[in-house]
Amino acid sequence: MDKFDQQILALLRNDARAPVTQIARAVNLSRTAVSERIRHLEQQGIIQGYHARIAAPQTPTVKAFLELFYNESRCEHYVEQIRAFPEVKRCCGISGETDMLIYIEAASMERLIEIRAAIEDFHKMIRVKTHIIMKEWEM
Repeated sequence: MDKFDQQILALLRNDARAPVTQIARAVNLSRTAVSERIRHLEQQGIIQGYHARIAAPQTPTVKAFLELFYNESRCEHYVEQIRAFPEVKRCCGISGETDMLIYIEAASMERLIEIRAAIEDFHKMIRVKTHIIMKEWEM
């Protein structure tokens, strides 16, 4: 993958519906060359599809990561309990001092506090550390 392919991918990431002629102008290649490069990137599996980015619902949400520290040898013990909360979108057993990291999207701060309190009450839970997401950037 050369600089032209990287430029094409960056443009497609920004706007997957950009016309080939617009991309060709932006990268200083012919329309045919850009079409061929895109086809090749698709065949290689580098481009795996084109997707619509849907606006998030306007319901205000509180997003947070919770770090869990516990006295249990296996995170699977907690995963089943955590599944009871539909607001939990991701649950990861990780290395290091933290035993588990979970990502939550709650409808309100009050709901986030309820979930956190329930998790703190889990058997052998030592500590729960909360990280509220203040701002996000698309990558």
